[in-house]
Amino acid sequence: MSTNRFLWVQAGRVLLVGAAFCTLLALTEESVQAHGEDLSEPSPSHSIPSSSSNLSSPEAAQLQAACWALTIPYGAAKMVYAIGGGIVGGFAWAVTGGNMAVAKSVWVPSMTGDYIVQPQHLTREKHLYFVGVSSEGPRS
Repeated sequence: MSTNRFLWVQAGRVLLVGAAFCTLLALTEESVQAHGEDLSEPSPSHSIPSSSSNLSSPEAAQLQAACWALTIPYGAAKMVYAIGGGIVGGFAWAVTGGNMAVAKSVWVPSMTGDYIVQPQHLTREKHLYFVGVSSEGPRS
């Protein structure tokens, strides 16, 4: 009985992963198809870098897939960094007796910056900021 139950649990997991993968493919297919006809006129909801307007549809799809694949680990690391910065900034605020300047010196770099990898980052049209910069600092 135990082996039979194990097989049913495994089959359920495989079906769940398969359903999630198919849903992901269906969602990304719509995005790729939006650029299939003419990449020089992107829709407002899906922007393609201006210098990448000469990319063919498979190249644009590869760029989007790379962005998606890189955003998952990068975004997770950025979230951990931002949450850690929020905690440390809160401790710094408490230890300094409520000094907001000290807290913001930790919060701003840790909580600002880019959370998502975009096609412009991969084509080097735009810099990817893991650590954010203050509002006074230059940001290209």
